[in-house]
This record gives sequence, structure tokens and C-alpha cells, in this order.
Amino acid sequence: MSELKTFVSVFIGILIGFSSCSSGAATAVQEEGETAAVEASAQQDIGFPIYESFEEVAPIFQQQSDTTYVINFWATWCKPCVKELPYFEALHENFKGEKIKVILVSLDFKKDVEPKLIPFVEEHKLKSDVIALTDHKYNEWIDRVDPDWGGAIPVTVVYKQDQREFIGESFANQEELFALVQKML
Repeated sequence: MSELKTFVSVFIGILIGFSSCSSGAATAVQEEGETAAVEASAQQDIGFPIYESFEEVAPIFQQQSDTTYVINFWATWCKPCVKELPYFEALHENFKGEKIKVILVSLDFKKDVEPKLIPFVEEHKLKSDVIALTDHKYNEWIDRVDPDWGGAIPVTVVYKQDQREFIGESFANQEELFALVQKML
């Protein structure tokens, strides 16, 4: 039944587009609105947001609260990234009573969010905050994360107000991550 509704909606949209003086612009605006609605619905269904621009996630690097932020950039196709994800999950679980926020920023390609990232997050039952950043204009924003970042992942930023650490490689073990975070609590 929903397929029929979708077909009818698309068909009506095409008819309206063809009958309009500015059919190209009207159709483009309608498609953009439908795409935004589908993406918003998908974000609700998958349990984490998808950002197409670094500008949308930039505020997470500028929080001035008494919370310690642990922000890890990773991707499902990156073996060292996947290997260390359990360390971040353990951090999230072991420091629940502390003012700490673990954010896992996936850099998977937009085309891989549905077929790869969503199943990965579900299969591994990630409890930390996951966001997908599909802005692959890395050269425009990696220096804003940290000037020492050459673009390789995994990388992690840990900060609390003016204290800040950038780790440009994977953690050898969970204790290494825990020690770093404990210095900032």
C-alpha cells in the first residue's frame, strides 16, 4: 500500500512539474523537500544523525562546560578504527557517572551509510553517541579539528574547556584511552 502511495505522490509531482511554467525549479524544490523529509525520517529510524557538512558538527569542538568530550573519527572500512571501538564503548560504560561524552564520528561515504554503517552500529550495539559526517571535503575542515591532523583515521580529540589532547593514531589498548581521559576529569 505504501508503494502505491509513493507512486501516486511521485506521479502527481511529475504532473505538477510538467504543467508549471518553471517546471524545472518547481520539481527541484519539491525533490529537495522530499529528500530532506526522507533523510530526517531515516535519521529517526537509524538512531543517529547524518551531517553533510562539517559546519553542522563544528560546535561539538567548542563546548565550554565541565564535561569532558571524547571525539573519535572512524569508519567501518578502517580496521584500526574498528579494532579500537570497544575501548570507546568501555569508556562510555565505565564512566557513566562522570561528566563525559563519547562521540563516534563516522566518516563512511554517504552511499555506505544505509548498507554498511547502520548495520554495523546495530550489530555492534554501539551505546556511545554515533554521528555520520558525509562531508568528504576533508582539506577544507581537518585543520579545524587539529592542525596536526594529516587526514588519516582513526584520530581522537579529548577536551574539557581549555584542556585539549589530539591523538593522531589508534590506541594500543583501552587503558591508554582511560588514562588520557582521567587526566581531564
